[in-house]
Amino acid sequence: MASCIEIDRYGLIPLAVAPLPCRRPSSKTLVLTRPSAKFSLGLVLHGPRTVFRINRRRFITAVARTEPDRRGEDSATEEVDKGLKLPINEDLVSEHQQKESQFKKRVVFGLGIGILVGGVVLAGGWVFTAALAAAVFVGAREYFELVRSHGITAGMTPPPRYVSRVCSVICTVMPLLTLYFGNIDVSVTSAAFFVAMALLLQRGNPRFAQLSSAMFGLFYCGYLPCFWVKLRCGLAAPALNTRIGTAWPFLLGGQAHWTVGLVATLISISSIIAADTYAFLGGKAFGRTPLTNISPKKTWEGVIAGLGGCIATSVILSKIFRWPTSLSSAIAFGFLNFFGSLFGDLTESMIKRDAGVKDSGSLIPGHGGILDRADSYIFTGALAYSFVKTFLPLYGV
Repeated sequence: MASCIEIDRYGLIPLAVAPLPCRRPSSKTLVLTRPSAKFSLGLVLHGPRTVFRINRRRFITAVARTEPDRRGEDSATEEVDKGLKLPINEDLVSEHQQKESQFKKRVVFGLGIGILVGGVVLAGGWVFTAALAAAVFVGAREYFELVRSHGITAGMTPPPRYVSRVCSVICTVMPLLTLYFGNIDVSVTSAAFFVAMALLLQRGNPRFAQLSSAMFGLFYCGYLPCFWVKLRCGLAAPALNTRIGTAWPFLLGGQAHWTVGLVATLISISSIIAADTYAFLGGKAFGRTPLTNISPKKTWEGVIAGLGGCIATSVILSKIFRWPTSLSSAIAFGFLNFFGSLFGDLTESMIKRDAGVKDSGSLIPGHGGILDRADSYIFTGALAYSFVKTFLPLYGV
């Protein structure tokens, strides 16, 4: 039995062990020497026994000389490890800082938007309607840009660009017509007719996808938001039992400023904000079961938490404003606001999924576009107005 050993200036490094047949017992001595080495190694084959003969003093000297080199190798290995770990740590720190910056930006702009919207809702009238019309214009532009995106146009033909721009302008005018006339059914029907004629008489080969996407844009971005004008400005009956109204400054409208429309709008918007907040927190903490493939991040646990927060907010505000006076009406109003906001959110998520984008725009830092922030309110205004107008008493008595 023999061993093959390589000896160099770095030390003794075993390479391989291979059996060698020994036909007869014999006594042989194999000496491996190297001119540059300061020691010698003797390998004695004596029958079945293998004996190593090493000059101890020279071997210890050689090994000692190799120690600095090995320490150098260990240092180099440590430096390499540090070099590998450093970029990873820097990437983690950079990603963490980016998330913190994004979160701070989201909170700051969210608070700013909340204060601005609260002031606009309290002002009402032309201020509320003009602000809504501006938001509708931006939202309509975002919608038609999504329709024209590659993800959607791969399976359909988008309307021409001039039709998209005309539809955006029509959607912007709808809230103003609602404030002035109180009803826009004739205006919406006329606008839809002219848009359909423009699409059908265009050059080339008109497609049904162009007509359907344009009609839905008029309905989604123009007609539905108008119900917020009808809710805030149309329900002008005074909320008699609201204590805040009695202390409201005369220069700002006095007690007559606090109408059922204002109270209902504040409760509806606050309930939607609570629903989104509680759904996000509940989904983060307990979310396990996906709700739908349209929005993979939404979970049933988040939906339940959002529903509870929405109903609780509706009930608490009804006690503060003394409207609606019935507990069951406040709970039903909270249910309606929640499911309207959820359906609006899922509808916008479906449009973005087909378009292959994460956000509808980049107007609001940390929040995306107007549709990303207002999707929960699009259907809710129509549902809230219909519910208040049909089932709830207009006077808080």
